Amino acid sequence: MTETLFQLLCALVFFVVGHFLMASLPVRQGIAGRFGTNAFRGFFSIVSAVGLVWTIWAYGAARADATYLWDPMPVHSMVPVAVMPIVCILLVCAWSTRSPTSVGGEKLAGDPVPAVGIVTVTRHPMMVAVILWAVSHMVPNGDTATLMLCVGMLILAVGGILHIDYRRRVTLGSDWGPIALTTSVIPFLAAIQGRGKIDWRGIGIWRVIAGIVLYVALMHGHVWFTGVPVL
Repeated sequence: MTETLFQLLCALVFFVVGHFLMASLPVRQGIAGRFGTNAFRGFFSIVSAVGLVWTIWAYGAARADATYLWDPMPVHSMVPVAVMPIVCILLVCAWSTRSPTSVGGEKLAGDPVPAVGIVTVTRHPMMVAVILWAVSHMVPNGDTATLMLCVGMLILAVGGILHIDYRRRVTLGSDWGPIALTTSVIPFLAAIQGRGKIDWRGIGIWRVIAGIVLYVALMHGHVWFTGVPVL
């Protein structure tokens, strides 16, 4: 392992493990109980920002001298091109929709309709977006740096889904049951199984349009902030 790849590994461990530690109930309750919820969220944001900046910097350095495990073909680049519109729509929906699995979302447990909009598609839209991003970017990038980055993000997203569901089950108790029953992690699964109904009106056409706008912006800016052209 090269020095730059090791630095990327350290950055990812800090970023991913830091998320899990800060989000764990003992740490969260300990800090929030002593300094307040807002102080905890501020500290969590700082730790996350430091980890993200370190990861981005380390990835740039590691990719410069990374080893390729396979030779990417032009057709491979079409995978993220096709998947990223879905990712962008999920991100916009996640940012703009109240959810029982988001920060502070436990307050929705007593709501008559706790799951609305994109949450009726998947109760973890942000995490599903990260998973789709990571998997789709593995295909056209056969270098060790990108693969390590994508695997790290996959661990964060999948682990985050499991941890959030566990934490909600523990903290909400019986109030979590109806939410878990009428929603699903896998997109559309609850609706397919007849356990829930997709709230298309709650998703709204404007979120789809905003997601496409974000996608177009990322397409045009990709070479600027990554140094790699999309096609």
